[in-house]
Amino acid sequence: MSWYVRNVREMKWWDCGPRGFVTELVDDEKPQVGANLFVLAPGQPMAMYHWEADQEGFLVLSGEALLIVEGEERPLRPWDYFHCPPNVSHTIVGSGSGPTAILAIGARDDQDGADWGGYPYSELAMKHDASAEEETTDAEVAYARFPSGKPTEFSEDWLP
Repeated sequence: MSWYVRNVREMKWWDCGPRGFVTELVDDEKPQVGANLFVLAPGQPMAMYHWEADQEGFLVLSGEALLIVEGEERPLRPWDYFHCPPNVSHTIVGSGSGPTAILAIGARDDQDGADWGGYPYSELAMKHDASAEEETTDAEVAYARFPSGKPTEFSEDWLP
């Protein structure tokens, strides 16, 4: 794939229902690094509580969020960066009074195969509807109670 420049307003966005909106900034067939922009309303989880074999990082661009990491809660505000080493269980939930925009980046070395990561059950994350109902490594099982994402258009209300 060749290099490119795109504006997030013109990119392909997905409406994930109770899990907010997302666009993939890197849409190469097999990227070395994944980069996504999430927009979450208060109470919307970015993902089910999970761990991955690859490193990830999350930068809050606007709004407020709640980080759930290794069984603890920590509030996040604009310009807070969460460095997530491999094998650390985590998720992020929108909080505050309006939309939260989060840049998510992650290595993609170990995304294929059985050892990619997993979804442990977390009572704390489940209080925020952000945990699989049972421990699994299967995304279809972890997200079974959520609707599939649908293509949508960018909204100017999402970002500052």
